[in-house]
Amino acid sequence: MSRKPRAQFTKQTSRPTQVTLAAVLQVRGGVLQALLWQRALEPFAGAWALPGGVLSPEETLEESIRRHLAAKVDIRELSHLEQLETRADPRTGRVTTAYLGLVRTGLDPTVPEDTRWHPVASLPPTAFDHGAFALAGRERLRAKLSYTNIGFALAPEVFTISELRDLYVAALGHEVSATNLQRVLLRRGVLVPTGLQRAPGRAGGRPAAVYRFGSKRLEITDQFAVLRPPG
Repeated sequence: MSRKPRAQFTKQTSRPTQVTLAAVLQVRGGVLQALLWQRALEPFAGAWALPGGVLSPEETLEESIRRHLAAKVDIRELSHLEQLETRADPRTGRVTTAYLGLVRTGLDPTVPEDTRWHPVASLPPTAFDHGAFALAGRERLRAKLSYTNIGFALAPEVFTISELRDLYVAALGHEVSATNLQRVLLRRGVLVPTGLQRAPGRAGGRPAAVYRFGSKRLEITDQFAVLRPPG
């Protein structure tokens, strides 16, 4: 009597859902703000979320986030995009890779009706852990303002030192001396004088020199520098 072969069982492992999202930041009205969209469906219906979505099998992570951003903001307006961090949620099996995106001040990208800018310092209730990603993006930006030339991604094409100082203050969350900022950035070769001058305002004073960033690519300018709060 022949014996029936034993059934063989193979453990089926499902691939975790991979998501890409971006903390897109811009200084608007003198305040560092993040781009969020309001979810219409569960889970977290009514909560705000960072733009992003599911990674397609044929995409790279960067291709995925650029595709999703194109649905929420004109990605041609992005002046800088870099990978921020990856987190795995053991409860859902979801793996999320977050990016930091920056938009120069003065630009006003067209966004859908469900999408708005919110001050990073006072975010509304967010879906999943998106608020934590937005704060992580702010901390990454603050750190890199100290030791890189990433200010190019926040500033307009040309600016005065006073205007640049206001952008640094908004991003860093503390006062910055315009004189010290000018001295440090010129010593590092980050800023280039344009030879132009900005006419004084109603309060009078001398015309202000106009500068631009020498490079629009991220560069380490002083790996040990830190822009600390005064006092």
